[in-house]
Amino acid sequence: MTMLEIDLIGAKVLLPSGLETPDLSLADGQIVDTRAGRAVDLSGYRILPGIIDVHGDGFERHMAPRRGAMKQMNEGIMAAEAEIAANGITTAVLAQFVSWEGGLRGLYFADQVFKALIATRDQVITDLRPQLRFETHMLDLYDELPARITDWDIHYVVFNDHLPHDRLAEGRKPPRLTGQALKAGRNPDVHFQMLLDMHARGDAVPEALDVLAAQLNTVGIQLGSHDDASADQRATWHARGAHVAEFPETLEAAEAAHAAGDLVVLGSPNVVRGGSHKGNVSALDLIAMGLCDAIASDYHYPSPRRAALMLAKSGLMGLDGAWALVSSGPAAVLGLTDRGTLEAGKRADLVILDAQDRVAATISGGRVSYMSGDIAQRFVAAA
Repeated sequence: MTMLEIDLIGAKVLLPSGLETPDLSLADGQIVDTRAGRAVDLSGYRILPGIIDVHGDGFERHMAPRRGAMKQMNEGIMAAEAEIAANGITTAVLAQFVSWEGGLRGLYFADQVFKALIATRDQVITDLRPQLRFETHMLDLYDELPARITDWDIHYVVFNDHLPHDRLAEGRKPPRLTGQALKAGRNPDVHFQMLLDMHARGDAVPEALDVLAAQLNTVGIQLGSHDDASADQRATWHARGAHVAEFPETLEAAEAAHAAGDLVVLGSPNVVRGGSHKGNVSALDLIAMGLCDAIASDYHYPSPRRAALMLAKSGLMGLDGAWALVSSGPAAVLGLTDRGTLEAGKRADLVILDAQDRVAATISGGRVSYMSGDIAQRFVAAA
């Protein structure tokens, strides 16, 4: 793999100490503290640490743009990477469901996605990492799940429970059940009965989760929970070794996670929108209270950049603090000490923004994953 050996000069660079105008040299896939090669004049641009996206499922649209339309999963991965890189993301966690919802979130589809990620590792520039999002009431899969996680080379598992328990407890069909069933290729009545059966077995889930979490902890799998609604719920997950709280729904749950030393991940679309589309606690409020360690793309890859810049422009925090929520903060969530800041010895992961805050170029591991517009002339001129 050919990596850049260049000196980026003239740009404003976001260092741990703030925005400065030093030369930034790249060689052998790292940031180095000595001159590396030819100089590229980036006056008028800003260089920031590459965005680390700790949770995103926006790749789904590339894997199957229409039901059954994507037969070559590898091409879907390549298309997803193109969008990811174009949004300044240098490390992306692809959150793939294994859910009773079936279809794009079923076991068979997940198996294809995870195998495609393994198969394309040498073909992509962005560091793409798999995350398994597992629906807790799928008890029939518990025994085989650890072996599948090994086969899929997964190191990060997050637990969800999206069953509509209130309606199921009353024997009522949830909204949009027919469409959901058809997407999964099921008869709606069969689908409804499956939901009722899973709900009825709910008492067996906590003990099964305790055993499964212990197994995964033993082999070093990182665990997280999703959509915690209460302090008690977060405490239960903490006790199981799930030390990442993704998208807590309430202030109470976020405070409990923070108090326990767990890491809180919030959705950047919530930040950009100014509130949750489901009526949950506002990410902006949690960030203002210091209850956020990282913000993720969730379902929209442009949002991390937009959210960080919006936070900085709002005066809620400086650019260094805002950008840390999409760079060094996510690096800490994933336990990655080799990236997240622009310092000598770190991976050469960076995003270059133009004067309108658009992504002009993305460099991941010292290789160009995206470049567009006038900035290309700067690199060509320096050849």
